[in-house]
Amino acid sequence: QVQLVESGGGLVQPGGSLTLSCAASANIFSINVMGWYRQAPGKQRDLVAAITSVDSTNYADSVKGRFTISRDNAKNTVYLQMNSLKPEDTAVYYCNAEVRRIGVRRPYTYWGQGTQVTVSS
Repeated sequence: QVQLVESGGGLVQPGGSLTLSCAASANIFSINVMGWYRQAPGKQRDLVAAITSVDSTNYADSVKGRFTISRDNAKNTVYLQMNSLKPEDTAVYYCNAEVRRIGVRRPYTYWGQGTQVTVSS
């Protein structure tokens, strides 16, 4: 079973920065898309940013110019650099990855456990 382990959440003041990391565990043959989603209380889970295996990226309009997604394929890790944070960025952030495991024909989508990001003064 693939596990996605997230880190880097916390409390930050408006205008501050945080970097989230998500590392996928072993038995991985390849990872196609990796991404970050977020879910605020009472709201649905929405895409924040995604990156393909060839570094093609996609961002939600609300974070363009402030957030940057990147990945290290050698480490099976995806990062989300968040700058100029706003209170409305407060949410639980979830890592997502489409993973093909060793010995398994097709890829499956996996989720991390979530990490809380709170932007408040």
